[in-house]
Amino acid sequence: MGFYRHADEKIGTTDNIYNGDMFPDLAINTFRNIERLFPTRTVPASSAPIPLEKSPLSLQPFKSQIKDETTALADQSYDIYDYLTLNSITGIVVLKQGKLVYENYLHGNGPDTRWMSMSVAKSITSTLVGLAVKDGYIDSIDDLTVKYVPSLKGSAYEGTTVRHILGMNSGVKWDETYTNPDSDRRKFLRAQLSQEPGSLIKVMAELPSAGKPGTIHNYSTGETTIGSEIVIGATNKSLSAYLSEKIWEPYGMESKAEWWLDSPEGNEIGGSGFSATLRDYARFGQFFLEEGQSREKSALPDQWFELAGQPTTLDNGEFVNYGMMWWPAWTEKSKQHKAFQAFGIHGQVIHIDPYEEVVIAISSARPKPAGTQPVDDMLFLEDLMENIK
Repeated sequence: MGFYRHADEKIGTTDNIYNGDMFPDLAINTFRNIERLFPTRTVPASSAPIPLEKSPLSLQPFKSQIKDETTALADQSYDIYDYLTLNSITGIVVLKQGKLVYENYLHGNGPDTRWMSMSVAKSITSTLVGLAVKDGYIDSIDDLTVKYVPSLKGSAYEGTTVRHILGMNSGVKWDETYTNPDSDRRKFLRAQLSQEPGSLIKVMAELPSAGKPGTIHNYSTGETTIGSEIVIGATNKSLSAYLSEKIWEPYGMESKAEWWLDSPEGNEIGGSGFSATLRDYARFGQFFLEEGQSREKSALPDQWFELAGQPTTLDNGEFVNYGMMWWPAWTEKSKQHKAFQAFGIHGQVIHIDPYEEVVIAISSARPKPAGTQPVDDMLFLEDLMENIK
């Protein structure tokens, strides 16, 4: 198993995570030990880890002037110390053109610390769907979902496609509210806590339709687990094994990762519960930025990179600022750069800016699942990138 220096720390519970009722020290300990909350499957470190080469560029001192759009207050000025402190950052890794520009850790974290990803796992899962398409396991993202997950036959998902699942445009009703114990998200969590094989897909199969597939966008962690079941059904491999084969091993990840299972020796939970080091999250972002390029051949289908991180237009013409389990930019400058993010509750971020050729991986221990970023991450990171010189 190997020594992990955080392994004996006192941790909270999954309810603490979703309720947002932990003080900072307990939250930090919990987020770097999530494999103690559920059974996991290991993604081994690469047998040939590739060091992060130091960039000749460095991050210069700067002040970020961020306008408060919600009040009449004057613009606020933040430097890197303000940002790391106010946003409860525990680690940050900045790559430009694949080389390490800046790296910093706080609150006892280090390059060896694994950190929970929660919804960053969604972007990993969707990437595995893309890899399975390229490999021919999935014929098309316009295939019916039930072709790969037959247990959903007869449910509201029967008329949906893989594309609908990737964009969370299935038209199936879902309440994602983390802090509401009666939400679908918390019902899904209770099924996860039961550790009964098939319980998560059973929750999804019982959901009602809210409208025609392709006409309603509804952010749903549950649908990412359908995404993971699509990969598992198509490849006949565990999600962890396929991730190891396609990314972790060939791309030289330096540390092992862990992924929550729905039951002992069961299937990975596609929408949450992935735990890896920050350097390896940054490497994953770089893999995606490079479209999995190896020997002049992409591991991802044509146009996957452009589709995955950019907004979607539904069948009824409605515009949705969500891609294929990635969040498109929401600020004007980053929109121009066609930037996008993987983002998880409590503040995990993989920010990808194709124009700047920058990948930024961030781990945080923010006090609530959502809504607790005093400094807007994207606005601050725009200024940070301008000061890499």
